[in-house]
Amino acid sequence: MRRTTKYPVQGANSLWQLYRTVSFWKVLKNVIIIQIGRYTPFLPLKRWLYRTFLGMNIGEQTALAFMVMPDILFPEKIHIGRNCVIGYNTTILAHEYLVDEYRLGDVVIGDEVMIGANSTILPGVVIGDRAIVAAGTVVHQDVPPGAMVAGCPMRIVRRNEPPSD
Repeated sequence: MRRTTKYPVQGANSLWQLYRTVSFWKVLKNVIIIQIGRYTPFLPLKRWLYRTFLGMNIGEQTALAFMVMPDILFPEKIHIGRNCVIGYNTTILAHEYLVDEYRLGDVVIGDEVMIGANSTILPGVVIGDRAIVAAGTVVHQDVPPGAMVAGCPMRIVRRNEPPSD
């Protein structure tokens, strides 16, 4: 189960009412910063931009690869641990705008997590420490620590096994 808060809307679909829920100026600033970050090859600069101007919580030595797309509306709801690799063209969403409602939820990615290219992380999920998300996976539920997940729909391929003595 994802941890999202639902907000019902009346009339036109929730995306049509976007600027009632988030400031146009905030979105414009976020789009500019994210586009600069997506194309910069300098990982420390990208991390600094996202932490400073978007309010994202990104741990030390975490690498967001080329073209990673953090949420443009609510990037401050994204928390990424230390020493992670977020693969090429991955999308991390903290919102869902639907016809009759919109939903917001924090995304928490633990320490030393590997997320493969072209994955999509949906709002309200927690990815545990040392988990592996295979390329192209849609993460629609929590990932246990140390697990490997893959596919669409996502399924657990391997669970972390305790070390043998």
